[in-house]
Amino acid sequence: MLLISLIAGAVGVVLGVLLSLVFRAVGRRRQVVEEDPDEGLPAGMDEVLAALPSAAIVIDMDGEVIKASTAAYALGLVDGPAFASPQLQETVARVADRRIYEDVNFVIKHDANEYSRRFLHAGVAPLGKGYVLVLCDDETEFHRVEAVRRDFVANVSHELKTPIGAISLLAEAVTDYSDDPEAVHRFGGKIQKESTRLVHLVQEIIDLSQVQDNEGLESSAVIEVSDVVEEAIDRARTNAESKNITMNVAQSPGLRVEGSFDLLAKAVRNLVDNAVNYSSADTEIGISTKRRANSVAVIVTDHGIGMSSKETDRIFERFYRVDKARSRNTGGTGLGLSIVKHIIAKHGGKIKVWSRPGEGSTFTVLLPIAHVDRTYDNEASSEVVTGG
Repeated sequence: MLLISLIAGAVGVVLGVLLSLVFRAVGRRRQVVEEDPDEGLPAGMDEVLAALPSAAIVIDMDGEVIKASTAAYALGLVDGPAFASPQLQETVARVADRRIYEDVNFVIKHDANEYSRRFLHAGVAPLGKGYVLVLCDDETEFHRVEAVRRDFVANVSHELKTPIGAISLLAEAVTDYSDDPEAVHRFGGKIQKESTRLVHLVQEIIDLSQVQDNEGLESSAVIEVSDVVEEAIDRARTNAESKNITMNVAQSPGLRVEGSFDLLAKAVRNLVDNAVNYSSADTEIGISTKRRANSVAVIVTDHGIGMSSKETDRIFERFYRVDKARSRNTGGTGLGLSIVKHIIAKHGGKIKVWSRPGEGSTFTVLLPIAHVDRTYDNEASSEVVTGG
């Protein structure tokens, strides 16, 4: 009996030891599984995802996100363990099922704002055993540029039709009245006017195309703002004199900015020309410069027809005209203020407008001041330029 008890005790000890070893082995196995969720993924996957230029995501067979690069989160592609785009989720499911490569274009919109839309392109491919890899590129800028190009081409085509059509009709009229010198002279003058308008429009289109790219200035120098303003006034003088408009000029001396003299002179001249064109005869406009903190302000004021808030919101759009009839009569193309906006932006500045119907408008250009060693007297000098 004692022997049986000893044998039973020994068996119990052995079984206890064996069970203990089994439970330890199972525990170690569970620990290995928990510490290695990436089994089946190539080694160094984290480093590879971080180095990729595209946003990258790794998904398991259940459709859950296992890994995602910083760029993927920045684009809003990942929402917890799932995708923010149902279209991308469906593509991933097909690739996981069929083990084939697919491309997909989709749009992500994070709120009701139309400008929050992002146009994305993704390549989806099988990865390792039971995983799917998504590489995604943001093509929003490409879509924006393409939309701008289409819009610009459509607008240019429309604007060119008017002078070209007028020249064609006038040429036919000259042919029909070839035996009438007075009519030929009259139609010839109109052809010359439309030709001048066409040349001006083409030049404005060229100017706009040159300043609206994202590249910096080809050449830059420290320039006196007063010289820029004087150049613009000289070029606008004839137009002002034809309407007997007085140009009141008040400049603070010694203000300097860095940039292109020709481009800044063109921008200021466009503002002065607009002030003259939209003002009545025998009135006055103001051009002034002053320092504002770390900026130089160039201010052009008129007492013309003015604009509503709805019009000021659109005033810098290409081909937008407040008064189409007046703009056509003065040879305006609707591109002048758009050119101004892009020139100022190219110089790191900004432009603001205040206007009220019947009271006039004030355009304020702010440019970063060029810091120099000299100290100048900030007292403004004044000048009155009268027409006639």
